Amino acid sequence: MTPTAREGLLFGIYPGGVAGDDTGGLVSGPPDDPARIAGALDQLQGQAGRPFLVRAYIGFDDATRLGEPHATATPSAAARYAVRGRRLDLVAQFQSADGDVEGYCGFLRELVSQYGSVTGTLQITEEPNITSNPNLDGHHPRVRDAIIHGVRAAKTRARELGHTHLRVGFNTTPLFGEDVSFVADLTRHGGPEFVGDLDYVGLDFFPDVFRPMAAPDLADAVGGLLRHHRGVALAPAGLGHLPLHITEHGWPTGPERPPHKQADVVETVVNVIAAHAGQVGLSGYTHFALRDAHSANPGLFHQFGLTTDDYSPKPAFETLRQLIEKFSN
Repeated sequence: MTPTAREGLLFGIYPGGVAGDDTGGLVSGPPDDPARIAGALDQLQGQAGRPFLVRAYIGFDDATRLGEPHATATPSAAARYAVRGRRLDLVAQFQSADGDVEGYCGFLRELVSQYGSVTGTLQITEEPNITSNPNLDGHHPRVRDAIIHGVRAAKTRARELGHTHLRVGFNTTPLFGEDVSFVADLTRHGGPEFVGDLDYVGLDFFPDVFRPMAAPDLADAVGGLLRHHRGVALAPAGLGHLPLHITEHGWPTGPERPPHKQADVVETVVNVIAAHAGQVGLSGYTHFALRDAHSANPGLFHQFGLTTDDYSPKPAFETLRQLIEKFSN
């Protein structure tokens, strides 16, 4: 059954200190502080046992060795945060320059064996529709095959281990024009078996970040995007029945980007998501990110955090905490 606003939203956050930029690089600053991460997660989650996701990234490339444990790239040792009822939102990136889909499927089966008991959502690839950025999986050959066969491999292994709680899905960024066909191409090639194995679809979106807009227009733009994605990208592809999870959303502070506006953007976007949950079939919202990558750097990709890089909260931290208390399931 598709979740509704009445049933509440499943919230989560990425707590690491590494972020990608638009050139294919990674930005970072001070190292993560696990104790402060855990404390901040406790505050955002609120009530112990309340469902809450901790987003973590782990990658497969041509140097990945199967048959041994796989460490999360960021945050490191992410399973340590899957306590108090929290579970991982594990993003399994496909970064094989050789297009090694068979190896990736083996990697996914091992991830389910290693992390399945503490993982709530397993995302197969990251932003596979984006081809221009080497950080993102669409840059790599056979990414569509990796999604189709990877979903089957992960879901089969989860069933074998009895992990009925583990949801398997994939995500994209917003799809417009010719790009709308991305999801339909997947379901056409994957067939009913692929559709049947999917538990959710994710959406990464960052309104008012890369294309600034006037504040009064933000709510309508977010609502329109959500309806477009459901009605134009998902439903015609045969995925209109699946929950849609906002897998990444954030707004960075910095020069001419004041902290109070970050709080306003977070409040507006989450309120729109909650208001559209029933109509659009939204199951949850994951924020990017808990902390800045490097607060002293004014670059656009360095200050997405709800806190500075020393975990001092910005106004948006308390805003999101209150929204979680109000709308969480």
